[in-house]
Amino acid sequence: MEECVCRQYIQILQQELVPALGCTEPIAIAFAAAKAREVLGKMPQRIVASCSGNIIKNVKGVIVPTTGDMKGIDVSAVLGAVGGDSSLGLETLTPITPAHLATCRELLSQNICQVKLLEGVSNLQIILEVYADSDSALVEVCYAHTNIVRIEKNGQVLLDVRDQQSGSGHEGADYSTLDLPDIFAFATTGDISELQPTIDRQVQYNRAIAQEGLKNNYGASVGKTLLEVYGDRVENLARAWPAAGSDARMGGCVLPVVTNSGSGNQGMTVCLPVLAYAEHLHCDREKTTRALVLANLIAAYQKRGLGKLSAYCGAVSAACSAGAAITWLCGGSYQDVCTTITNTLANVSGIVCDGAKGSCAAKIASAVDAALLAHHMTQKGRTFGAGEGLVMDSADRTVDAVTRMGREGMRSTDVEILNIMIGK
Repeated sequence: MEECVCRQYIQILQQELVPALGCTEPIAIAFAAAKAREVLGKMPQRIVASCSGNIIKNVKGVIVPTTGDMKGIDVSAVLGAVGGDSSLGLETLTPITPAHLATCRELLSQNICQVKLLEGVSNLQIILEVYADSDSALVEVCYAHTNIVRIEKNGQVLLDVRDQQSGSGHEGADYSTLDLPDIFAFATTGDISELQPTIDRQVQYNRAIAQEGLKNNYGASVGKTLLEVYGDRVENLARAWPAAGSDARMGGCVLPVVTNSGSGNQGMTVCLPVLAYAEHLHCDREKTTRALVLANLIAAYQKRGLGKLSAYCGAVSAACSAGAAITWLCGGSYQDVCTTITNTLANVSGIVCDGAKGSCAAKIASAVDAALLAHHMTQKGRTFGAGEGLVMDSADRTVDAVTRMGREGMRSTDVEILNIMIGK
C-alpha cells in the first residue's frame, strides 16, 4: 500500500488515541471555560454556556471528574473557569484542588452560570461566554471536543475558522483514506513501530481504570456483576473489563483513559476485549499491538461518517471493531474480519445513545457480547446474508448503510431523546 496512506493511518491514530480525564462532554465544556477565562484574563463574574443537544444529553447524567459527586453543565463550566488548564486538552481538569472545588461550589450557589440550548447546529457545539466588570470573552468549540473555531474578546474577533472547517470533526488527518482492505494490510503487515508508544499508553491507561472499576464500587458495578455471575472465562473478561472501566469513568473516577473517536468509553471498548483475548492466547507484543491497531482503525472507519456524537451508540462500532480484531488474533483472514463486522452490525446496530451515564457500562457489555457472537459465528462459517435488514453484499457497504441509518434516520430520534430527558 502507498506510503502516504500509511502516514495518514499513523496520524489518525495519534489524533484519536489521546488521554481524557472523565467523560469527554463535561471536559469539553470545562476546556472551553478554561480557555475563555484565559482569554478574559480574570475570573468571570458571569458565565453563559450554550450547548448543542448532544452535549446536554451527555453531560446530564455523568459525574464531573475531580468533583466526587457533582453533575451538570454549570458544574463543568464553573469548575473549568476556576481551575482548568486548557493547554491540557481533554485532561483540562487535572490541576483541580480541594480549594478549587470549594470556590466552584460557592460560585454555583450564586448562580453565576446560565445554560442555554443551541438549536439547529452541529451535534457537538459549545459557545462559552464569560463576563467580568466591563470585559467579555467568547470561545466556541465545534465538531470535536477540543476544536476551537472562534475566539473573541470584548467583541473583537481573535480567531474565526468556522468557514474553514469541514464539519466532520476530522480536521488534520485525511479520514477519507480509511478503507477496510488498506486498514487490514497496514495493521497486519505494515510498519507500526511509530505507533507503539500510542498503543502502549492505551493499554496502560485503559487497563488501570478497568482494574479500578473491578476493585471498587462505581455506578451499578456492571463489570463486577459480570465477573461475580459469569466467572473469569476470556469471553466474560472481554465484556467485564470495558464495562468496569466505564463504571469507574462514569462514576467520577479520576484516572484518565485513552479515547477513540472522541470517546473514552469507545476507547476502552475497542481496546480491552482485544487485550483480554491477546493475553488468553499468549500473543506476543507485536501481534497484540497489530490487533489493537486493527481494532482502532476499524472503529475510526465506522465513525467517520457518523460524527463524534449522535443518537447511535458508539459502543456498537467500538465493540464491532474489537470483535473483528479478535477474529484476526484467532487466525482469521481478511474476509473473516469483514464477516465479523457484518455479523455484529446485523445484530445490535439499533442501540440508541441516551446520554453518558452508568448504564453505558451495560451497553458496552451487550455490544461486546454481540461482537463475540459474531466472531464465533464467523469461525463456524456462518453469516447473515445480503438483503437481511441493513446487511449489504459487503462489509464496507453494510457499514455505509448503518452509518446512513445512524446519521440520517436517527436524527429525529436524537431530538426526541433529548426532549424526553429534559422533560419537554
